[in-house]
Amino acid sequence: MQRLASHLPSGFRSVLGALVFLGAGLSLAGCAGFGGAEEAPPPRPVLQSPPIAVQPPPQKVEPQATRQTGGFYTPKQMEGRPLIRVALLLPFNSSRPDVRALSNSLYNAAQLALFEFNNPNILLIPKATGGSALGAQTAATEAVKEGADLIIGPLFAEEVSAVAPVAHGANVPVVAFSTDSTVAGNGVYLLSFLPSADVNRIVDYAALHGITNFAALFPQNDYGIRVRAAFEQAVADHGAHIAAVETYPANGLGMNGPVQQLANYGARHGALLAKRSELKKANDVQGLKEIEKQDTIGDVNFQAVFVPEGGARLRALAPLLPYYDVDPRKVKFLGTGLWDDPSLQSEPSLDGGWYPAPPPEAHAQFVARYARVYGSTPPRIVSLAYDAVSLAVALASKPEGERFTAQSLTEPDGFAGVDGIFRFLPDGRTERGLAILEMHGSGPVVIDPAPTSFSVPPSL
Repeated sequence: MQRLASHLPSGFRSVLGALVFLGAGLSLAGCAGFGGAEEAPPPRPVLQSPPIAVQPPPQKVEPQATRQTGGFYTPKQMEGRPLIRVALLLPFNSSRPDVRALSNSLYNAAQLALFEFNNPNILLIPKATGGSALGAQTAATEAVKEGADLIIGPLFAEEVSAVAPVAHGANVPVVAFSTDSTVAGNGVYLLSFLPSADVNRIVDYAALHGITNFAALFPQNDYGIRVRAAFEQAVADHGAHIAAVETYPANGLGMNGPVQQLANYGARHGALLAKRSELKKANDVQGLKEIEKQDTIGDVNFQAVFVPEGGARLRALAPLLPYYDVDPRKVKFLGTGLWDDPSLQSEPSLDGGWYPAPPPEAHAQFVARYARVYGSTPPRIVSLAYDAVSLAVALASKPEGERFTAQSLTEPDGFAGVDGIFRFLPDGRTERGLAILEMHGSGPVVIDPAPTSFSVPPSL
């Protein structure tokens, strides 16, 4: 693979753009910035996907991989350099077109970080995982044998689980993108937007603003199970109450019934019909006129409804709440980082809703630079690959035996990237500094800024 070797011009700036390592001569408060490249960018990488092989279910075997320096991969143009090898494991050859496209976008972002930070001794080694446990295990074994000092990726939880023992056996840390915290730890660090972090931030903000009674709608899938557990714990930690919970099929069908149940629509609509009958018997024309445009009587028994959904399913789900008389003017709609999607701004029922997200300014600058280089707008999570490679570059400035150790990776003061500040916890999860945004048709507004430093030590 050819390296991006253009020199970064001086004068680049970014709000949180320069990812820094604290303890290696840099600090969060005074980090050096980067911005868009003024020189001609490298050509857009085009990966040729190898033929997709249908793999049988992986057998349980103990993977073995050794780091024999004689077999380390060294491109001819990089011979003689003290190389730092960073493997990038992604499902480039997945059977799903959307996953292949996402993998290429993540790879583009990784190369953009190399180009902008321009450390000539870092070699990025892409490996295709196929999106399967067996494929990821094979890719990790190859990466270790080729001398990987750090593995970035893979993307899916089952891939991470398969890579972990290979990397651990060779003492190579893994910075993965899965949102399933159960695969973290033992040398695996999750640089992703974990549901628990989103939940804790939004519940904390809502509780601070007087919300004590919550309701929630969860999809019937693994994500829904994880986010529900985090939500129940967060609400309990604040001494608040969950008044109503419903789940709906993850395929988006059958949403009406659960929303109707959550809204207690049947009882409230029945109360309206009974009231109308009573007023008619009393010949109360004025009373009938006052309720003629109502569909229910009485309010719901919660102050906020938590809807951890995104994309097309959220656009289908959110309007059902006001349809069944959950008034967004009286009930605060709450979301997760899945709401951080420009396509949702046009949904009227979400207007005024709150959700957590990384501080938008630095991410917007990253998106602009990516679009300038590659000619397209990247998917939201692509910035994770940029920050992962930026982290590798930052830690590469340390002496050889201290670069990617657990101590360096779990630096309590953390790091700053295009998605704000973050730090790895000892158990492999990520703590982030998130902002609270309010949804509006003209664009989201930050109503509670993200922190710019971690004021307390990390805790499990």
